[in-house]
Amino acid sequence: MEFTLRTKVNASAKAIYEAWLSSEGHTKMTGGEAEASDKIGERFTAWDGYIEGINIELVPNERIVQSWRSSQFDDNEMDSKIEVVLKESDDQTELILTHSKIPEDGDHYKRGWEEHYFTPMRAYFSGEQNAP
Repeated sequence: MEFTLRTKVNASAKAIYEAWLSSEGHTKMTGGEAEASDKIGERFTAWDGYIEGINIELVPNERIVQSWRSSQFDDNEMDSKIEVVLKESDDQTELILTHSKIPEDGDHYKRGWEEHYFTPMRAYFSGEQNAP
């Protein structure tokens, strides 16, 4: 299964890119503990270890491609893949997320991206959420 989701965030592409690939930034913008890296080939975890993967391709301030799996994946299932594309215009950035190679129906992942990423990110970058 594959799907693409879009959202607009009141932040620069650079701010989102740097937060996504920083342990502290990722934790603050989502509210879940993360260990991140801005280097290709390095591992990351997010949401208190629920998500893990590896950075596959990084184009600064434009594109992030990562292998991705949740703790709900069976051991014999291959990692899925996410691609995050950032398109900045007029003090906002459109975030386009494509999640592919999902080994199941995956509708709950669509809800998860909105609930656990997009909603808290919009609040964080709009200054509605106080940094911990």
